[in-house]
Amino acid sequence: MTTGPAGRAVVLITGGGSGIGAATARRLTGRGWRVAVVDLDGPRATAVAQECGGLAVVADVASPDDNQRAMARTVAEFGRLDAAVLNAAVAGRCGLDDFTPQRYRDTMGTDLDGVVYGLHAALPWLRRGGGGSLVVTGSIAGLTGSPDVFYAMAKHALVGLVRSAAPRLEADGIRLNTVCPGLVDTPALAPVRPALRARGLLLADPDEVAAAIGTVLDDDRTGRVWTVQAGRPAAPVDEPTVPLATREERRP
Repeated sequence: MTTGPAGRAVVLITGGGSGIGAATARRLTGRGWRVAVVDLDGPRATAVAQECGGLAVVADVASPDDNQRAMARTVAEFGRLDAAVLNAAVAGRCGLDDFTPQRYRDTMGTDLDGVVYGLHAALPWLRRGGGGSLVVTGSIAGLTGSPDVFYAMAKHALVGLVRSAAPRLEADGIRLNTVCPGLVDTPALAPVRPALRARGLLLADPDEVAAAIGTVLDDDRTGRVWTVQAGRPAAPVDEPTVPLATREERRP
């Protein structure tokens, strides 16, 4: 993404204090972006922001007010918002057998609501600037399935959100896409890393996903679902076509 004489492009990254979010902040900084690092963990957000010469914002993406505040602080600091990477996520806090409403809501609050609230908070600023780009971090689990049932459910919903909302935002010059990584070597996978590797499964480095996010930010298309896995470049996935039934089909 290029900008005019007003300055370098500005991106806000949720879940930016570690893993994919931190790798994305570093990579985009290296490409000339100014970054706002948003995370619930203040010290981690501050460390990454200082490394990148950016802004740290402590926020809970499950809070609509926190999302609004994070966007407003970013614009107050940098004078603009050109893109947002809605990346914050947690592993499912419960499954079918240990289900509780509160643990379920804790999962959805971050993995689904946090993206919806971030999208809603970013849109006015992007429209004010004449457009921009939104990238949602999804998951391969949102295209297939996972033993982590409610995490996968949220990621499936994000794919539906992107495909449904993107056409409605095109008139405003706003692109909306999702990047769906496979297994990524982040702290969240640390407890199961040995078992995954024992099965011969490859774990992508977070920077591979960050590179994919950079690719999507540079791409002019919208409403796309991109996959990225260890050793494989980012690639868009074709949307399935399911024609609606019509009266013509019922004619003898």
